[in-house]
Amino acid sequence: MIELPTENDPRLEATYRSDRVWSGVTTSADGRVFVSFPNADRPGIQVAELGSDGQHVPYPDAAWNSVRDDHDPDGAFVQVNGLRIGPDGRLWIIDAGAPGIGRPAVPGGARLIVVNLSTDSVGDIYDLSPAVRPHSYLDDLRFNGDQVYLTDAGEPGLIVLDLGSGELRRVLEDHPSTTDQRPLYADHRKARGPEGDEVLVHADQLEVSPDGSQLYYQPGSGPMSRIATRWLDDPSVTPGELSDQVEPWLDTPTTGGTAIDANGVIYLSDTNQRRVLAISPDREVETVVADPRLVWADAMWLDSAGDLWIPVPQLNRTAGFNGGVQAVEYPVWIYKMHVGAAPAPNDHR
Repeated sequence: MIELPTENDPRLEATYRSDRVWSGVTTSADGRVFVSFPNADRPGIQVAELGSDGQHVPYPDAAWNSVRDDHDPDGAFVQVNGLRIGPDGRLWIIDAGAPGIGRPAVPGGARLIVVNLSTDSVGDIYDLSPAVRPHSYLDDLRFNGDQVYLTDAGEPGLIVLDLGSGELRRVLEDHPSTTDQRPLYADHRKARGPEGDEVLVHADQLEVSPDGSQLYYQPGSGPMSRIATRWLDDPSVTPGELSDQVEPWLDTPTTGGTAIDANGVIYLSDTNQRRVLAISPDREVETVVADPRLVWADAMWLDSAGDLWIPVPQLNRTAGFNGGVQAVEYPVWIYKMHVGAAPAPNDHR
């Protein structure tokens, strides 16, 4: 059995701390920092801007972050799973549309909510309801020109949104490449739901190659597949034709999150061994960092200074992944590590 790392790596800088589990971090060109909280441990703020003193300020305002027992989506988040600054410089927030993985989707809850940072106000809202299923849980998003790709971790599939036409399509539904078919592992233990059942996280991580030609994606437990984006972007391609274009790419481990740099290197967290891997375009794999503090490293972010931001929510210690037992050791942290690589310009700058 492979041992977990035991020594702290001095290259990992502890940057921000929280008394609630967070799932993602993103930074703007002028240095603003935003985080998302998926209510994995308890309800509260779902999107916050972090002040210089680490204070969590509800964003874009308190109303959007109001806690509603009925999960009414009118003017409030249902369940924010992730967020990122887009290539347009705005903050894109993905509302999963359901209170948790495996729980029924809330009508009208699945949305992309876009905030203008210059005014700190909501601009566009993209209703994703036509593409969701009864137990969908929209997980993450990436950009490729006018196309936005999203993963559904609750019911297997990808969603393609054309920002120019507004067309919304669900693709690769129940395809093996979008379906979680093996156990999730963290710290050499299977993730278990509150009733002791194995947790399934379907289509989860995704990245677009810097030239926009390929989409890499996987379920939470791997493996990673890829498909040429020209097939995804063409509405005339039939489901069968699209399925034939999927290429098995790499047998990846259970993964909390990924990021990609301008050279096409994918940074991928290995939750089972508390490390971050770097995967080159020709599928060479190296360990970037292994550290005992990386307890379920989640959705990572690469900034323009070449720093890799690594939120560590300890998701495997939450009740939803730990057999109903809450065992998170607070505070949870966001770490930062200099990797000297620029972000892919088609993703953000």
